[in-house]
Amino acid sequence: MQENQKKTACQAGLCGDPIAGAAERAVRQIAGNTATGWLKIIALVFMFIDHAGKMLLPSLAWMRMLGRIAFPLYAWCLVVGFHYTRSAPKYILRVVLVGIISQPLYMIALNHTWREPNVFLTLALGLCALWGIREKKLLSQVWAPIAALALAVVLKCDYNWRGVALIILLYAAQDSRAAIAAVMTAFCLYWGSTSSTLSNFLGLDLAFLRSTEPFATLFSPWMKLQAMAILALPLMLIPMRKKMKMPWWLSYALYPAHLALLWLLEKLMGVR
Repeated sequence: MQENQKKTACQAGLCGDPIAGAAERAVRQIAGNTATGWLKIIALVFMFIDHAGKMLLPSLAWMRMLGRIAFPLYAWCLVVGFHYTRSAPKYILRVVLVGIISQPLYMIALNHTWREPNVFLTLALGLCALWGIREKKLLSQVWAPIAALALAVVLKCDYNWRGVALIILLYAAQDSRAAIAAVMTAFCLYWGSTSSTLSNFLGLDLAFLRSTEPFATLFSPWMKLQAMAILALPLMLIPMRKKMKMPWWLSYALYPAHLALLWLLEKLMGVR
């Protein structure tokens, strides 16, 4: 058992670290999939599908539907990364810097303004909330998450306060697969309740699921665009045996790179 735990910690890049002993103990406390290298790649693919559906192929609603998978995966990767990080301030700083560097591309590729920050500000605020909760200095476990949620609204962050709330809830549930599933189920149902209704998927008419009992009672709450974020849950819960160690700079560079590619495709296709 101890050998397996040590192997898991090494796969997470924790061997040889001065706090390796504490890190190994921490490995036993987090549930779900910790293969964040793979999860970041998968999240990026779904994010690109989402953005391509918005800017290049708006008639293909299924692309926006699949795109809902991306943010919960990024939120979970953030929770796992925070769990293992050696320095929360440096982690937050890296996320903020990537957000600043990516903002011009975000504006050009997705037709946003400076007043509409990209998702990395949402992630940075989520990290600040988690840092305050963990440190518990001067009641930071109370005011830090409240401040992060408020700033997400004031700064008009991507995903607004809901994005920060999901990060906080996943952090609270991180040591139990059942709790993670409960958080995602409740959150997606709530988020979906205020979003648009799905009419079809890949040409398949979904109307019968909303109008025929018992399907209507069971599936109607899930036939909402934002509720499709629940599709990320299996990826968050099911461990991957083979982990991929991705250089930290590459994991961050992929976000602005996908925006640059999207902008290039827009030019080639004559969009806008």
